[in-house]
Amino acid sequence: MEDSISKLQNIIDENKRIVFFGGAGVSTESGIPDFRSVDGLYNQKYRYSPEEMLSHSFFENHTEEFFDFYRSKMLCFSAKPNKAHIFLAELEKTGKLSAVITQNIDGLHQMAGSKKVYELHGSVHRNYCTNCGKFYDAHYIAKADGIPKCEKCGSVIKPDVVLYEEGLDDGIIRKSVNAIRSADCMIIAGTSLVVYPAAGLIHYFSGKNLVLINKGRTGINTHANLVIEAPVGEVFAQIKI
Repeated sequence: MEDSISKLQNIIDENKRIVFFGGAGVSTESGIPDFRSVDGLYNQKYRYSPEEMLSHSFFENHTEEFFDFYRSKMLCFSAKPNKAHIFLAELEKTGKLSAVITQNIDGLHQMAGSKKVYELHGSVHRNYCTNCGKFYDAHYIAKADGIPKCEKCGSVIKPDVVLYEEGLDDGIIRKSVNAIRSADCMIIAGTSLVVYPAAGLIHYFSGKNLVLINKGRTGINTHANLVIEAPVGEVFAQIKI
């Protein structure tokens, strides 16, 4: 581990255009459970599968049940940025970190101070009326009784998160691809790289150093210059900026 930390320190010191690509494992140290671990959301028992309850069609056809599940499992106001989020925000201030590309919807990167964050799957902190587009924050959704309705026109409010059966935002994809293509170092952390099309973005990287930080193995371990199998925050806490 000590040797790997030393190698990561050298990579960060030597590179000037670093892109960070993160998944659920970045936020587990903040108390937000992931989806695919033994205790994750996908291994819990529900009347419907989590994939079905977080789908566009379920939102449309079982709206009240969607929000019951969404409020209980997708909103976590007690979560605070951990060492990984804070490290990345500090790295951005030095000019070395070009962008954070995240699969998470918790907003913890922005809470830590990161400015250039591309949220592939949206954010629980943005919610819009499906009719007039009026904005509502996550607290409004949490406090609503049953289906949250717009105060202006009475229509249903939808979280600005990418549900199953929905496509990713073209603008976010384009910005993410441009950041990855121009990076000389890409750090991938806290993701099993099984969620597509988001995971496919990493194939646009052609820089010198590919770093993988994850508690378990992924399909690209053999392609990385450096693999560290440990919690992300624990690793970054040992790196000096």
